[in-house]
Amino acid sequence: MTRDFRIGCGAGFSADRLDPAVDLAVHGALDVLVFECVGERTLAFGHRDRQANPSGGYNPLLPRRMRAMLPLVFPDGPRIVTNMGVANPLAAAERTVAVARELGLAGLRVAALIGDDIGTLLPADTPLWEGMTLAEVGRPYIGANAYLGAEEILAALDTDAHVVITGRVADPSLFVAPLRRHFGWQADAWASLGRATAVGHLLECGAQVTGGYFADPGYKDVGSQANIGFPYAEVGADGSICVTKLPDTGGLVDERTVKEQLLYEVHDPARYLTPDVTADFSNACVTATGTDRVTVGDISGSARPEQLKATAAFDGGWLAEAEVSYAGDGAQARAALAGEIVGERMRTVHDSRSDLRTDLIGAGSLHATARRYADAARDVRLRCALRTESREEADLLLWEVESLLCCGPSGGGGYRGSVTPSVVTYSASVDRDLITPRVEVLRA
Repeated sequence: MTRDFRIGCGAGFSADRLDPAVDLAVHGALDVLVFECVGERTLAFGHRDRQANPSGGYNPLLPRRMRAMLPLVFPDGPRIVTNMGVANPLAAAERTVAVARELGLAGLRVAALIGDDIGTLLPADTPLWEGMTLAEVGRPYIGANAYLGAEEILAALDTDAHVVITGRVADPSLFVAPLRRHFGWQADAWASLGRATAVGHLLECGAQVTGGYFADPGYKDVGSQANIGFPYAEVGADGSICVTKLPDTGGLVDERTVKEQLLYEVHDPARYLTPDVTADFSNACVTATGTDRVTVGDISGSARPEQLKATAAFDGGWLAEAEVSYAGDGAQARAALAGEIVGERMRTVHDSRSDLRTDLIGAGSLHATARRYADAARDVRLRCALRTESREEADLLLWEVESLLCCGPSGGGGYRGSVTPSVVTYSASVDRDLITPRVEVLRA
């Protein structure tokens, strides 16, 4: 009888913690540890980094993570599967091999999955989901990537590499591929692939399912979040799924955390589209079976979509952000007046026509689009933000906000400003035959 497969999550986003991943590798008796580190914006910034440096474009934390993980992986530890390659998986593999050599891990193998980058293959008239074509966006084009799936990752796993590094793949597919390989599931085993996708979806965001993003003190209490454990799943050949975490780590896994994560970013639970399957979570049965142990059943699936999702990235110009604080009686009125002054001067003195946003942090800024600020807040920080194609205009915003220290309402202090590059992303559907994936294996 095929034994249960143990698969864990070592990162749920690009800048996630490292020590919980080390704990899983050491104490989790895992078969595979997945680091899921790519989102639309991180991918777009990866392209910008690669344009500036052809050897860059991968996750900047990759060397640090690999120094910690490779000694635990080689020769007989859990295999690592990760999309930390971002916009340059081959360079990420080369950097990983360099780290392995520094550590004296001769013989360690790294497989790079290449082929998701379709930036030069998309025609200008490609329709985007947002109702325009690629050419109609009107911004400098950075690149585009198709969301590859488990089928392509399997080819990398079949090399028996200790580390598999991809670029843009669908998040759950990082988990589906190892499960397919272990259990021998075929590409049209839709029910099994639906369950595997549920595993991936539950684990892919790391501590979100172990109580991290779930926590709300006094309403949803979670213990020891400073030591929160990352999740792993025990998966059976019969489709059984148990989500859990290491004992003696912080956080919790219960029916509530699992239900929240199961529905996270799922628009239609009956038709969750991935490159591998159309998963059906609509009849899911979530049951606590012990302390920090939750089983998930009654997941199914049907045929995969005919096309793949793609993300197209564009230069978003510059984002200028500047802040100054006001406190005490009348703080909110003074901060509001300061924002009005900045807006008027940007329009009349500098002839700026770019969108300017002003927020009164401490008076309800997260809901500022509704302009329902609290009354008479006594501790307010004015934030002004401007997105522009002109670096000079971005710098002007910082200048105007800093000038409030003498020219603005009384009591302003604590100025801080920055100008950073920004990106804009759009989505498209592309034919599968547009991609030509390949795998390259490197040895330390």
